Amino acid sequence: MDNDVSAGSGITTVVGRLALGVTLLAFGLGYADVIDGVSAADAVSIAQYVGGIALFVAGLLALRDHDAANGTAFVALGALWFTWAVSADGSANAAGVFLLLFALVVLSLGLGAGDRLGQGTYGLFFVALLVMAIGTLADNDGLTKVGGWFAVAAGAVAWYAATAALAHWPTALPRRAAGRGVTATG
Repeated sequence: MDNDVSAGSGITTVVGRLALGVTLLAFGLGYADVIDGVSAADAVSIAQYVGGIALFVAGLLALRDHDAANGTAFVALGALWFTWAVSADGSANAAGVFLLLFALVVLSLGLGAGDRLGQGTYGLFFVALLVMAIGTLADNDGLTKVGGWFAVAAGAVAWYAATAALAHWPTALPRRAAGRGVTATG
């Protein structure tokens, strides 16, 4: 195995982001209640196998490739997704506290993310979990649906980040001219 791959450029990052994106999309669409007959309970299998096991394995492989940031993120998220999936039938208060703790982990991951798409994914995911935790604890279905939409947005950003790496799409917004006093000609 070639260990000269730079951190974050390996296929494990793409696989991890795809797994996270698919899980977030299923989770978010279930909570947003946008598709008739599809609920958050329908996302449990995806969360357990794709978000839990596959993401955890992607994290271990990233750690093996010396990608500490993505490896740590994917292992932690994989463990949390698996835990969410196997404990989905708990009380509302327990679910709210779990979502709040999950949000704190995602906040830490977002602050440590190296690229803008990673920060965007984790930032939207953090807001989703925070709003959903508050909605669950307050028994407010409206807040839970709003959190679901934030999760859908986070899943879309994670999916784009993975697809952009494979398809060589742009991953950064153009910046304005650097420095003071620099003006555009024309």
